[in-house]
Amino acid sequence: MSWIAPTASLLEILLLLYVASIDIATRLIRNEICLVLALLGIASQFAGPMQIAESLISATILFLLLLVIYQRRMIGGGDVKLLVALAIGLPVIGVIQLLTVTALAGGVLAMVHLIMRVLPQPRLAPAGSSFVRRVYAVERWRHLRHAPLPYGVAIACGGIWTIFSKGL
Repeated sequence: MSWIAPTASLLEILLLLYVASIDIATRLIRNEICLVLALLGIASQFAGPMQIAESLISATILFLLLLVIYQRRMIGGGDVKLLVALAIGLPVIGVIQLLTVTALAGGVLAMVHLIMRVLPQPRLAPAGSSFVRRVYAVERWRHLRHAPLPYGVAIACGGIWTIFSKGL
């Protein structure tokens, strides 16, 4: 049974990388992925009912706080789902670490988007362009139209950092 926690953590990391890439591409975070992340969080904890209860209580408190922020249109619904799904399976200190690293990564993400304001507007990326050039062209186009930040990327960074810090 000692293989369950590292396997669940590895699957969480892979799903978070997938979430980050999909959020960049579509600005959507699927419900099914959040559900699987929550279940993997519980499986990776596998410590006992008291730790799971503590985790569910802290995730519920986080959900209620994020719900207020969501209602004020300061965060997207997918971001709320993803943060709460990651909080399920973490102790309180892990949730604090998740939020701290997510905020720092979000600051870096915001700085990148601010820098994009002064970069030249690219032309459409022709067929055969590099992946980076295509992403830049699309993100610059979205930025000019005031699209929201792909904050799932920052949340994924916070989640991956927290998973690594608790140990695979």
